[in-house]
Amino acid sequence: MDGLDGNISVAGLSVLLQAGNLDPVQLAKVTLERIAGYQDQAIFTALLEERALAEAKASGERIRSGRSRGLLDGIPVAWKDLFDTKGAVTTAGSAVLADSPPAEDDAAVVKALTEAGMVSVGRTNLSEFAFSGLGINPHYGTPHNAASGDVPRIPGGSSAGSGVAVAAGLVPVAIGTDTGGSIRIPAALNGIVGYKATRGRYSMQGVYPLAKSLDSLGPLCRTVQDVVWVDAAMRGRAAPDIGRTDVSDLKLVIPETVVFDDAEPGVVTAFEAAISRLERAGAWITRRAFPIFAEIFALMARHGALVTAEAYALHRERLQGADAERMDQRVVARTRLGERISMTDYVAILDARQRLIAALADNLEAGELMAHPTLPHVAQPIAPLLADDDLFFKVNGKTLRNTSIGNFLDGCGVSVPCGTGDAGMPVGFLLSGQRNEDEQLLAAALSAEAVIRGDA
Repeated sequence: MDGLDGNISVAGLSVLLQAGNLDPVQLAKVTLERIAGYQDQAIFTALLEERALAEAKASGERIRSGRSRGLLDGIPVAWKDLFDTKGAVTTAGSAVLADSPPAEDDAAVVKALTEAGMVSVGRTNLSEFAFSGLGINPHYGTPHNAASGDVPRIPGGSSAGSGVAVAAGLVPVAIGTDTGGSIRIPAALNGIVGYKATRGRYSMQGVYPLAKSLDSLGPLCRTVQDVVWVDAAMRGRAAPDIGRTDVSDLKLVIPETVVFDDAEPGVVTAFEAAISRLERAGAWITRRAFPIFAEIFALMARHGALVTAEAYALHRERLQGADAERMDQRVVARTRLGERISMTDYVAILDARQRLIAALADNLEAGELMAHPTLPHVAQPIAPLLADDDLFFKVNGKTLRNTSIGNFLDGCGVSVPCGTGDAGMPVGFLLSGQRNEDEQLLAAALSAEAVIRGDA
């Protein structure tokens, strides 16, 4: 057991567990030991050892007696510290919630994966209140990017610990939230797969919010196959219902507006190499201007950001009291920008959002998905960002730029590793679909993953 590869996929572990060649209790113990012994102790905010061992024991008994709950029975899972897990405090990465009462019940999606037989092993760190794309946290520490070989680099946020936990081989899957890119960003920066579902695909019951008009959920895994399996369980399905398509049937549109602005040459090179591989494999590729992308940012400049307005409404009383002094001052400063957004501005943003969502549908033909780099840069060193607030906010805005388009347009997206850029750091390839095109998106990602990675 000590020699079990930490980088094995959900599917790989499932084969071993279902065949009886791997005991769920031993897997849970090894997982907890690896987490406790890992050099970076900022990845998790809490371990759920008692729960994990009890769930693993029940899983083993089911499997041995021929009552397995399916493909995910006995598989360890970690939860971003926004999801309620019964008996644990949901901190949202903030010191001000650390003394809150423990959750009385599991969040709905926690219940769903528990019903599928998954073993909850811990709660992962994040940007405070999920309000940053960088993953820096002054309260619980900042997880270091698992792919960095030189200096400590950002993990990406806000699902920072979730991304690093999977990339470091500590867990095969972690569940995150995504309001402006918070699943896809850490997935891309750490070199793993991250899926942001269409908002509403999964229940938000028991999940601490940031901006309810934008919040969505999804898994971070090693492969798209793993994502498909976990997605099914999160929706209460007994088995996955998404299959592969032929790469030659894929219709991909590369936007020429905004997403390549100031992109690092290494990022563009890795992305274009993946596009060339897809073309050789028969995928249909076209490039097209998307003026609506620029309109989104013009709208933000004129009226403010939707996420900021809703985050301020959520935290207004907290920001007016003593708690503000205990929060990350960068989060405080960014949230307070929402005070300037009037009700008239907010309504104008919502009206424009619906118009732009409709315009996106007019810009895409049936069956087309969008493809572009997940981020315009690779993971940046942490130290300069801590030393310079202006640099922090500049890099944070650029980090969130490409992915936030999908949230504003209420779509879905999957980030798949496609190579490396500067300093040998991972580059993400983002496939995106319109609202409720999740099945089409996941089928396309499942089919194209090996080509995007350069494995085919």
